Amino acid sequence: MAKLSSINKNEKRKALVKKYAAKYAKLKAIADDESLDDTERLMARLKLAELPRNANPTRVRNRCNTTGRPRGYYRKFGVNRIELRNLGNKGLIPGLTKSSW
Repeated sequence: MAKLSSINKNEKRKALVKKYAAKYAKLKAIADDESLDDTERLMARLKLAELPRNANPTRVRNRCNTTGRPRGYYRKFGVNRIELRNLGNKGLIPGLTKSSW
């Protein structure tokens, strides 16, 4: 199980990303638009820099929903590799069977 502080910190980041998503997308679109003049693009970059760092979507870490483990995360299931195996063996994930050969 991951440290509770790490899990909570990541949840706060998710909330900030959600809060600033529209503003971030709008400023990012202006900053990346090459048809605009350089001063407008620069102003958009400066406003992006004023947003909180944790409002950037790349700072959110994918973590297992059950244990909070950050490594070995499967996006499709939302759990890590260890929990995926445990849940699969118990038959709690539909369509997932243990491989044998």
